[in-house]
Amino acid sequence: MHRIAVGLSIIALLGGCMAAPQPSLRDPEKMISSAALFDPARFAGDWVVAQSATPGCAGAQQSWKLHGAGAYALSGIDCTGPVPAVLEGRAVLTGPGARLSPTQGFAKEPIFVLWVDQDYRVAALGTPAGNWGIVLNRPGMARGDLIAAAREVLDFNGYDLSRIGR
Repeated sequence: MHRIAVGLSIIALLGGCMAAPQPSLRDPEKMISSAALFDPARFAGDWVVAQSATPGCAGAQQSWKLHGAGAYALSGIDCTGPVPAVLEGRAVLTGPGARLSPTQGFAKEPIFVLWVDQDYRVAALGTPAGNWGIVLNRPGMARGDLIAAAREVLDFNGYDLSRIGR
């Protein structure tokens, strides 16, 4: 009986050492939508993380290589957790609009491409649960007005912009 009590005490102590879950980045009362007009082929390619809630992720590289019809092979850095991580796996277009389901990375949460500019230079991505939201841009194509537009879309979809780095 003493061993069980000691074991439970150790588990309780370890549980206290774990980081508390971060609250959602978005207001769940707000509606969320994905880009209705989305071209998977134009979205494919290399992206740079312009802004995220993950410290140290600004400038991280991501590759979204089209892999078959409506699927991407993902690589680079995942900026959706508390710290940057390796991004590997696939994301499959599930629709409607720009909704994807990842096999790895992105906390395996549904990915919504909330907005992408007409030339596919800047995009805002997030998840309905609001556990992450990021702004991506093509390498060398970061434009302040398009980054601001992506942030406006995140705000419209209920994201707390004060937690998504500038």
